[in-house]
Amino acid sequence: MDRIAAAFETARRENRACFVSYLCAGDPDLATSVECCRAVLEAGTDILEIGVPFSDPLADGLTNQLAAQRALESGMTMEKVFELVRAVRAFSDKPIVFYTYYNLVFANGMTDYVRRAAAAGVDGMLTLDLPPEEADDLLTVSREHGLKNIFIVAPTTSPARLAKIAQAASGFIYYVSREGVTGVRESLAANIGDMVGRIKAATPLPVAVGFGISRREQVRAVAGMADAVVVGSALVNCIKNNLGQPAAITAALRATTADLAAGVRR
Repeated sequence: MDRIAAAFETARRENRACFVSYLCAGDPDLATSVECCRAVLEAGTDILEIGVPFSDPLADGLTNQLAAQRALESGMTMEKVFELVRAVRAFSDKPIVFYTYYNLVFANGMTDYVRRAAAAGVDGMLTLDLPPEEADDLLTVSREHGLKNIFIVAPTTSPARLAKIAQAASGFIYYVSREGVTGVRESLAANIGDMVGRIKAATPLPVAVGFGISRREQVRAVAGMADAVVVGSALVNCIKNNLGQPAAITAALRATTADLAAGVRR
């Protein structure tokens, strides 16, 4: 069983959802980023979603845009992103998913990018701006190297398009619970349960729900409807609010992750 499937199976046995943490690689610098990953993994993260810093992150709100900017300004490169993954693999066997954009995959050579990602220890890729209709080459290469391809379903996704996404996806489906970009929200969208039901009717893959989840009660509510809960901006804010203080960053990440992850039990 692959690491992603094993994480969901463990959560099912324990009658809970998976907790997925998002951090941007290299935020605020490579060494601190490794320790940030260690902090969230040790505090209750089941799947680590690593954002690959990009100059034009179209799906991201201000919090994650600034995280990518900090990472790029600190000197992060594609090679250093792979270095980060290898460093995390030295202390954790939990699944790692890249949150990336196709330009980064294409510009680095798709086959080489996938090969190097798999060799470093990446389990899957969520390539945000690559629609399934145009993903055949990436899907083929990913299968050859054992990487899963996660696709997004939005509140506006039609039944016909959902069927196409379900056919192309592997690992899990990422349901974006709100239209727009990432970021902390005060309340959850009203139709999460209905959409998760629609997705589950179209695919046997687990369903993760993200965008706008930032408090334990929100995690608990989503965990009652989905197989995984994704939190990003609330964790990235732990870095932003403690810049220049590495120990304070990791302490804040541990406390916040532990608090939020406590909400995944049903």
